[in-house]
Amino acid sequence: MQLSPEWSELLAKYKDDHQDPMNQKCHAVGIPLIAASIPLGFTVVGLPLAASMFTVGWTFQFVGHVFEGKKPSFVEDKRALVVGLLWWAEKAGITTLKTSGPASTKGETHPSSTAHATQPN
Repeated sequence: MQLSPEWSELLAKYKDDHQDPMNQKCHAVGIPLIAASIPLGFTVVGLPLAASMFTVGWTFQFVGHVFEGKKPSFVEDKRALVVGLLWWAEKAGITTLKTSGPASTKGETHPSSTAHATQPN
């Protein structure tokens, strides 16, 4: 999946905020629990299970950030909720993220490059 320069920067910031191995393990459990709880919650039968999955998933997220010593990325930018899911999908081997060069600021142009695709964690 090719990311725009803006989303590439968001991913780089997310990766920077998630360096601790224990935080990464907590997120490897928490993110899929949260993601799976959302569609499950739209079913009457699945609602109680979805609520539990959602709660446990977020608990893993916040515990991970205790190890990291940083606040969750979404506090600064709500788009980090989507970036976290992309980060997890790449770590799980579901997708490969290709990053672009820095986002251009007003009046500047920067060539996009995929030469520095995903950074190792």
